Amino acid sequence: MSDTKFTLLTVSSLDKIFPDEPFQPQTPCTGAAMFLNERFSFQAAYYLEGPQILHANVALSGSLKDEVVFRQTGLVPSELPIFPEADDFLLRTTPGLYPDPLYPVKEPLTLIPGQWRGLWFTVPAECTLPAGSYDLTITFTCDDGAVLGSCTFTVERLDARLPEQTLLHTEWFHTDCIADWYKTPVFSEEYWTLVEIYMKEAAKYGINMLLTPLFTPPLDTAPGGERTTVQLIDVSLSDGTYTFNFEKLERWLSLCERSGIRYMEFSHLFTQWGAGHAPKIMAKVANTGEGMQEKETVKQIFGWATDAASDEYREFLEAFLPGLMEFIDGHQLRGRCYFHVSDEPSRQHIPAYLYAKKLLESQIDGLPIMDALSDYEFYAQGLVGVPVCSNNHIEPFLENKVPGLWTYYCCGQYQEVSNRFFCMPSQRNRILGIQLYKFNIRGFLQWGFNFWNASLSRYRINPYCVTDAACAFPSGDAFLVYPGEDGPVASIRAEVLMEGLQDMRVLQLLEELTDRDTVIALIEDGLDTPVTFKQYPREASWLLSFREKCNREIIRLLSQK
Repeated sequence: MSDTKFTLLTVSSLDKIFPDEPFQPQTPCTGAAMFLNERFSFQAAYYLEGPQILHANVALSGSLKDEVVFRQTGLVPSELPIFPEADDFLLRTTPGLYPDPLYPVKEPLTLIPGQWRGLWFTVPAECTLPAGSYDLTITFTCDDGAVLGSCTFTVERLDARLPEQTLLHTEWFHTDCIADWYKTPVFSEEYWTLVEIYMKEAAKYGINMLLTPLFTPPLDTAPGGERTTVQLIDVSLSDGTYTFNFEKLERWLSLCERSGIRYMEFSHLFTQWGAGHAPKIMAKVANTGEGMQEKETVKQIFGWATDAASDEYREFLEAFLPGLMEFIDGHQLRGRCYFHVSDEPSRQHIPAYLYAKKLLESQIDGLPIMDALSDYEFYAQGLVGVPVCSNNHIEPFLENKVPGLWTYYCCGQYQEVSNRFFCMPSQRNRILGIQLYKFNIRGFLQWGFNFWNASLSRYRINPYCVTDAACAFPSGDAFLVYPGEDGPVASIRAEVLMEGLQDMRVLQLLEELTDRDTVIALIEDGLDTPVTFKQYPREASWLLSFREKCNREIIRLLSQK
């Protein structure tokens, strides 16, 4: 193998390794520090020069070898990496293969000459190793045992723990997509098992609030279309009287609590983009005709054909919501649940939204209502109690010091601000945590934890083949995890987002040891302009060195106690 050359080096989690271009790390990285209860990741990049494909095994050694999870970075296609009018803070704009899913390693690895590839190494938050320095040596060997190359990474575990996450964080959880992909009946035991597995995966990545489908969520659904029914509330209708069974909601709550999910956001009670209709609601309807063999029939009683302002739907909500409030109080959920009216209303929808909001408010005894919006006038007029503002329209909310402010991004936030599309550098994903800290943001929402459909749910897709909701949204917008054989396959984007959330907790710990002004000054030390949602350092090296600076300062302050 004299004509074969193998390159292997460790790099930070902020590099993206493409197979079809020369790779140069943004910054050298052979070691880093972490706190005892945080999740930490780094990569090994490898490259083969030679006349033929080789196969290799990977051996781990060193004091960290039994504590790391290592996965192979997979490649998935993107037809729509970004919209045409995007900014230039991107890795590339061309369609092609992008690194994203993190697969379990299946050896031997195939080494293709002329292609850079990557392995992803993670020290989980549950690691029990005490403070100290630990190393991991990564060695590639051929089938005959010959060593192709090796490299070593050193992790310093710092003797401190991060505070619990205070940010409320939801990534919309689409259980219909789980049922559809795995071809399992909704509410079968297999379905509940899969839902719990996905809940635990969500919690692993800092998600502590879950979209809870009281009725099938009226989200990303074409007018007149429908999604697989995942309604948790069993509704019966007999002689004009509704009765409700909350047993499935009780089971859902139990799974949430077992998985580490503390908060619930109840699914929207009116359709998206205008609150014009009711969501799809199924009920067991008593049969009253003579000769009917079945006592009741399951049928749809509300949906696209229902005017949201109709007496029939108002009467339904006035019957249902008191029962839901009894459930909330019986399980001591006040302070842990939020309601939605309609997602992303605009000014022409104000009359419909106001009607729906007042109806909901009349029944929920002051519990919070949150909805995504971008127009400050909606909040100024008192239409939304908890505004969830897009990060590219957040300035008026910040200037007016809106309390308890949330933010979100989706496909529309592709100029200047943080987001997590495939084509964006990972530091554009991770910077969010520092921004959330600086502006005292209460919550963060994103609509796609696992939306594995074409846009408007027109049909189902294979997320390993279609990553842009059928050329509707830039790849990386619609889902954060992929469906694996028995549960989720995580992504680079999920890992880096979690690092950003941990940065927020680091800054909160530093604030506990100093004060807020000191932390803000540390963030902006040496910068030409203060950090905003649109202006922030773009270099991976800045993020990594800033985090290291925070780590050192925390340890210094703790040593003085």
